[in-house]
Amino acid sequence: MTTPARELWQLAEPYHAITYFAPEAHAAFERSGLRGFWRGYFAGRAAPLGPVGAGVVTASFFGFHPAFVARALPSIWSMATPAAAIDARLAGVSEALLRIFGGDAPTATLHEAVALSRRALDACDAAGRPMFAANRELDWPAEPHLALWHATTLLREHRGDGHVAALTVGGLDPCEAHVTQIAVSGASLETI
Repeated sequence: MTTPARELWQLAEPYHAITYFAPEAHAAFERSGLRGFWRGYFAGRAAPLGPVGAGVVTASFFGFHPAFVARALPSIWSMATPAAAIDARLAGVSEALLRIFGGDAPTATLHEAVALSRRALDACDAAGRPMFAANRELDWPAEPHLALWHATTLLREHRGDGHVAALTVGGLDPCEAHVTQIAVSGASLETI
């Protein structure tokens, strides 16, 4: 039996992940001066925290080796400001979603999903959840397809921050967390 939390993740995660995997998202980050996947990833995801360095991102994201993060941070902030990175991520997500919807976004359905998401998010506590808190401080986009993306981002980061707390309490470091995830899921090394 699938739990409601798992069902929500299965619906929300793909909508949020457009910012990482859609070609429009890559192009938007490149237009802002962030060449290469990892610069766009780190800038887009870290931007709500402000122009932070590698230590804050390594701690907040949890799953990356400090030296790997240090290859992108803090140098990405000389290529694009956090505000420019936030604008780029919204532009890329918007272009991708409009392509997926074929110019015919289901506005009424999106408005309803945003309203339900906002109600759920109002009940979420930000204590100990820096990625969630940083994204929650951003303005909500007016366009319904982007407002839903913002909602799914908040849900994703709230969940992710909870995973970091659980892994830390469990005594697992980032490498051990990845190995455990692979062992439990049966995923191949190539997929992680």
